[in-house]
Amino acid sequence: MLLRNHHTGPLPAGADTSVVQAFHARLEGYAPSPLLELTGLASELGVGRLLVKDESARLGLPAFKILGASWATYRLLMARMGGERQWSSIDDLAAEVERRLGAPRLVTATDGNHGRAVARMARLLRLPSTILVPAGTAAARVDAIASEGADVRVVDGTYDDAVAAAAAMASDRDLVVSDTSWPGYEDVPRWVVEGYSTIFAELDMQLAALGLSGVDAAFVPVGVGSLAAAAATALGGGSTVLVGVEPDGAACVTAALDAGHVVEVPGPHRSLMAGLNCGLASPLAMPAITAAFAAMVTVDDDRCRRSIRALAEHGLDVGETGAAALAGLTAVVDEHAGELPLAPTATVLVLVTEGVTDPVGFEAVVGRPPR
Repeated sequence: MLLRNHHTGPLPAGADTSVVQAFHARLEGYAPSPLLELTGLASELGVGRLLVKDESARLGLPAFKILGASWATYRLLMARMGGERQWSSIDDLAAEVERRLGAPRLVTATDGNHGRAVARMARLLRLPSTILVPAGTAAARVDAIASEGADVRVVDGTYDDAVAAAAAMASDRDLVVSDTSWPGYEDVPRWVVEGYSTIFAELDMQLAALGLSGVDAAFVPVGVGSLAAAAATALGGGSTVLVGVEPDGAACVTAALDAGHVVEVPGPHRSLMAGLNCGLASPLAMPAITAAFAAMVTVDDDRCRRSIRALAEHGLDVGETGAAALAGLTAVVDEHAGELPLAPTATVLVLVTEGVTDPVGFEAVVGRPPR
């Protein structure tokens, strides 16, 4: 299914994100994620150039989520402390948090990657964390979160049920670091979106190094919409055609665009693309998505599997959510070329947002362990 977005308009004003990039640059292990060119796959798809922003490894974790989680956690703690504090290392920051706040607990809901990123920030800052996951979350993802020292709790329900449970835990000592918003809770999700701006600041420099001023089309995986909102702010308003990609059983942003407001896509949401199994779009993200995205495309698990195999054949081992953007591109090429044509000279960007987070699942799809 492809939904053309007829509600495009002026983008909401974006924040100055240069301070966000400066913050990330201070974190140990920071480096820009690669921008890869897959010439063979571009030829197979009939486009001029295929560029992949490879977010399969960020600050020691297998996904981009640490960018949003780190900045949002930092801003939340600074707000609790009454303003910015001087620090030269994460250990300095941890000591200042302990001195001013004691040891508040970080809490969030997750399908895997955001929760692990919040748990990593808690570990670095020597804080406790509780991460809520929906029933059916892959054991490898649960174990990865627990490896950060987090208390992992399984919620009997969907991701959205886990979000509601996390929100109910909020208190003076329990700080919720969610990447989705709800009435009265917008600051932290806004900081998460700001955190993702580093991806696109890097992209600008990488495109310039290739002699490019932009791309003709960009395919973005969409869960609650926070990454899509960051993409809209960075790439919207120009000549880039922005296309969002969702699982066909959890297309909450598509449903919101169709209805003109946020609506729930009932669960259970059981796509392989676990990081996108969301039944409610983030209200905070929707204005930017509505203004900037030209279309949304939904894909099934079989197309996702084919995209995992295609990327693996071209040297890039990724997780299921990580292959979603390519799955969306192949769906447009195969099924929607008349509605959304891509010229044979087009330069197309796909965001690969996740490395292999479920090795058993990857091997079942590809036929070998991840490299």
